[in-house]
Amino acid sequence: MKLHYQLNAAFTTLLLVILSVTGFVIYSLILNLLVQDEQRQLKQNGELIVTFLNEEFGTIQNFQQFSDFIEEQDLQLFVYDKQLNRILDSTMANNVEKGFFLNNDFADENESLWEYGNDKYVTSRISFYPESRGLQLILLTPLNDLQAVQHNFFVRMLIVFIVGAGAAVLLSYFLTNKLVTPLSRLKSQLKKIEKRQFDQIERINATGEIKEVEQSVFEMAEELQRYMKSQQTFFQNASHELKTPLMTIQGYAEGIRDHIFDQEDEEKGLEVMVTEVKRLKTIINEMILLAKLDSEQAAYQPKEIVVSELVDQVIDRALPLVNEKGISLTHDVEGDLTLHADQEKLLRALLNITFNGIRHARSHVKIKATKINHMVTITITDDGEGVPEDLVQHIFHRFVKGKNGETGLGLAIARAIVEQSGGKISVEQAEHGGAKFVLRFFGEIDKK
Repeated sequence: MKLHYQLNAAFTTLLLVILSVTGFVIYSLILNLLVQDEQRQLKQNGELIVTFLNEEFGTIQNFQQFSDFIEEQDLQLFVYDKQLNRILDSTMANNVEKGFFLNNDFADENESLWEYGNDKYVTSRISFYPESRGLQLILLTPLNDLQAVQHNFFVRMLIVFIVGAGAAVLLSYFLTNKLVTPLSRLKSQLKKIEKRQFDQIERINATGEIKEVEQSVFEMAEELQRYMKSQQTFFQNASHELKTPLMTIQGYAEGIRDHIFDQEDEEKGLEVMVTEVKRLKTIINEMILLAKLDSEQAAYQPKEIVVSELVDQVIDRALPLVNEKGISLTHDVEGDLTLHADQEKLLRALLNITFNGIRHARSHVKIKATKINHMVTITITDDGEGVPEDLVQHIFHRFVKGKNGETGLGLAIARAIVEQSGGKISVEQAEHGGAKFVLRFFGEIDKK
């Protein structure tokens, strides 16, 4: 069953249960309220009659006049003498009077419902003044009359319930349709993602949590599309990067085999072949490392690292290249900061970024580590030409190389390691020119 029908069925069932329970409770209460109201009215009428009789006829000696007045009343009533336990007078026939007396206990003042035949009667009794005389006026109303009122009221209430339930069901249908329609449309968009029809994906108008889900699906589709394009670009670039040295090696190998080169050119060709093999090895090793970083999470072994010691290791390993380039490399570490990461891999990431800065710097590279907003921030700045605007968005992708770049995998490896360490990496223009790589790590530990 579709969600739309499930929601409507659930709401309708709940509504019917609520209305049924409410109707049953109200139906039961109505009769009690009608009985209480009828007893109140009987008591009021009885008190008026008793007051009038006491004022007009005084004592029991005027009983004949008293009896004549009682019989003139269009009411069902008894005049009962509780001292003698007998009926003195009534407005009913003698056989009815006897039937009531036999079927009910007139002396029981707590009994409010009497029976006669198959019918029940609501009663109310009022004592004459003074009460020492023991005379009581007992008035009756058939319960059937009250039940007719109860039934009439319930029928009207049932009509109201039916109309209200119909309106509620229609409103439920409208609201659930409004709720489910975006989900149905979202399902069709997911089908497009499944078929990789990213260009045909459409945004959906929705609200609340459904809007959040729609936004997440749209962002997922964009990320998936970007990932697939990057993979396609990766394979294209990888084939190109591997093809170029292989063709060079093949050319020299065939030339040496066919004795095309003289001895000097053969030696030069062998050197080129060795160089290209080393380049191929470097590319393949970095590709393997990237694959491991993406898939082998177990190989990542985090521990507490002192940031100053990590930066010192970077300086020591970069010193030969710095001396070769004739530039300066300085560092500034604020306080005793620590990180929770895999030291060997994080060192590899910092070295890749630092070597990249050294290759592009004119005279200076600086490494700085500070604590900003409860985060350890490491910046590596050079005074070179900076990162071209068209490369800023792609500089951390695989095989994306700037000027003087080597394999195009170093920064991609650095990004993978930093993100695996729970951090973020970005690049921006330095204040005085050049590139500024910023590494932000969340969840750092301050050494006490």
